[in-house]
Amino acid sequence: MSSAAMNPPFAPPPFDVKAVRAHFPGLGVPIHGHKLVYLDNAATAQKPQMMIDRIAAAYTHECANIHRGVHLLSARATASFEAARQSIAAFINAPHAHEVIFTRGATEAINLVAHSFGALNVRAGDEIIISELEHHANIVPWQMLCTRQNATLKVIPMDDRGALDEDALEGLLGPKVKLLALSHMSNALGTIVPVKRMIAQAHRHNVPVLIDGAQAVTHLPVDVQDLGAEFYVFSGHKLYGPTGVGILWGRTELLEAMPPFQGGGDMIEQVTFEKSTFAGLPNKFEAGTPDIAGIIGMGATIDFLNGLDLEGARAHEAALLKYGTEALTKVPGLRLIGEAPDKAAVLSFVLDCAHPHDIGTILDMKGVAIRTGHHCAQPIMRHFGVAATARASLAIYNTFEEIDRLVGALLDVCRMFGAPKQAQHEV
Repeated sequence: MSSAAMNPPFAPPPFDVKAVRAHFPGLGVPIHGHKLVYLDNAATAQKPQMMIDRIAAAYTHECANIHRGVHLLSARATASFEAARQSIAAFINAPHAHEVIFTRGATEAINLVAHSFGALNVRAGDEIIISELEHHANIVPWQMLCTRQNATLKVIPMDDRGALDEDALEGLLGPKVKLLALSHMSNALGTIVPVKRMIAQAHRHNVPVLIDGAQAVTHLPVDVQDLGAEFYVFSGHKLYGPTGVGILWGRTELLEAMPPFQGGGDMIEQVTFEKSTFAGLPNKFEAGTPDIAGIIGMGATIDFLNGLDLEGARAHEAALLKYGTEALTKVPGLRLIGEAPDKAAVLSFVLDCAHPHDIGTILDMKGVAIRTGHHCAQPIMRHFGVAATARASLAIYNTFEEIDRLVGALLDVCRMFGAPKQAQHEV
């Protein structure tokens, strides 16, 4: 099936996807004798050569520990490491680079806030609000905090399109609420949450807000000053960067008041056997030796992204999503899961004829990589009455032809399995 055969009722935006693809060597890896179609970007994105080369250069020419050494290699590594912090701060328009805290991922960043902010501010009888759209990483740490502190977790419901019920938030807010924690964009459905409005709503009740931006930062412009939240977290690997790198941005006054999350080297001022005092920001929250080369590589990834037409890239992704949504409706027995009016980059679905795991296995043999399962969002699956979905998630380097490959492979699945087997999808 060709793109022309689909006869899309729109013209692709002026974005040079071929030139962008040339920067991603992983897209050229053959899979079972087929050209790779990589549609698992919500799990992790492919990496640009610029980032790969920068990590190799860091290990080759700057291999030393940071902050502690007076020798030249340590000075070079430290300068590159802190330059990455500056680049990331500018990318999200943080007021100060010292508000950017490096972690191992968005999950650790959320856990840091849950432990440190939570220990300082949440007491028995208090409440924390999350939503039904959350990834497990923005559910479980708050459950654990509520258990430790004898607090209560409350949940904003969503409708059957996968959009949050904003009106319900007002009924949950009150003097007992110590934090609102929301995803900016759902990994399982692609729903874009109106976080700016909801942050303002929470602030009218003096409730601070944490935003999980692990998905959104890849597909939306993020300006933490404009959004107004107290905390924003994301991971490097979904933003075309290295695995093992996460970012917590927080307001200076909150971070300064919070106790350290971990103890060890580089986060201290003075240590005696009787007492230790702690370093200032950001070091207070960065105990031990971090992934130095990875963080330097993350800085290179930001430089790479800043060199692209990001507005054109987002328009390209929006056109892919529209095209893919229309194309999938032509597959017999296919049901999209999550059709919120404001969404991005995710096509989550079930087929009447086959279980998602079978779909994923067959597509892999045809060179098409998607994700199948509950996507670390089991409450979402329960809401829609399914145990799992197949998920095709998009990135700036995907093409209309790759959507056609996906649709063609799904039609092959339908021919292979024949009669509907809807019971396989039910919880």
